[in-house]
Amino acid sequence: MNGVGSSADLKLPDLAGQRSLRETVGDALRVLLADGSMQPGDLYSAPRLAEKFGISPTPVREALLDLVAEGQLEVQKNKGFKVTGLSVAELLEAAEVRLYLEPPAMGGVARASRTDADTRERIGALRTLAVQLYDAAREGHYLRYAQLDTQFHVEYLRLYGNETLAATVRKLRTRTQLFGTAHLKRLEKFEELAATHFTMIELGQAGKGEELEALTYRQIAAVKDLYVPDDAD
Repeated sequence: MNGVGSSADLKLPDLAGQRSLRETVGDALRVLLADGSMQPGDLYSAPRLAEKFGISPTPVREALLDLVAEGQLEVQKNKGFKVTGLSVAELLEAAEVRLYLEPPAMGGVARASRTDADTRERIGALRTLAVQLYDAAREGHYLRYAQLDTQFHVEYLRLYGNETLAATVRKLRTRTQLFGTAHLKRLEKFEELAATHFTMIELGQAGKGEELEALTYRQIAAVKDLYVPDDAD
């Protein structure tokens, strides 16, 4: 569906427990993008969304601009904000770049942990995120899983010591996580994929670089395969 989106059908979730209204609105919009309520090509204005949500336009505009920075929306002068979207080809290309970047860096972190106790400790600290994303998978919260998965991998990759690499991966994952979320629902044994994050921690702390590199590759490849249409040759 292209054209002007309908703000009347959009609802803002419960605001309790959120750090800021801007973040609450941003997360609400990400959910609406992920579940298809906001379609590529649709146009939305901050004032109309604010009226629908029953809040002031400022946090809505700030949240919309955050999504512009993530590549989920683009500004249309004198019109509002347009949902962008990603093609299957773009999702596949992003996954391919991740396959080149992430596995060797993860292996490097594991190898560094053999002689660096601080690295081992910081790898272990990722268990909290691993538990949270496993719970999200078990409960079928696909968008939350995708967000936590991005956070887990970026934090892990930062231990490699290359901030440019970590930032590049974050950008790739953030750019694709909303439009790739729908594909996660097709994944069989979703909880098994989530559980591999615990194995990543164990392999990293044990200094098993080759094994961690291979597991990271398989995990990304499994998600990449989901982007291929069922009717593809």
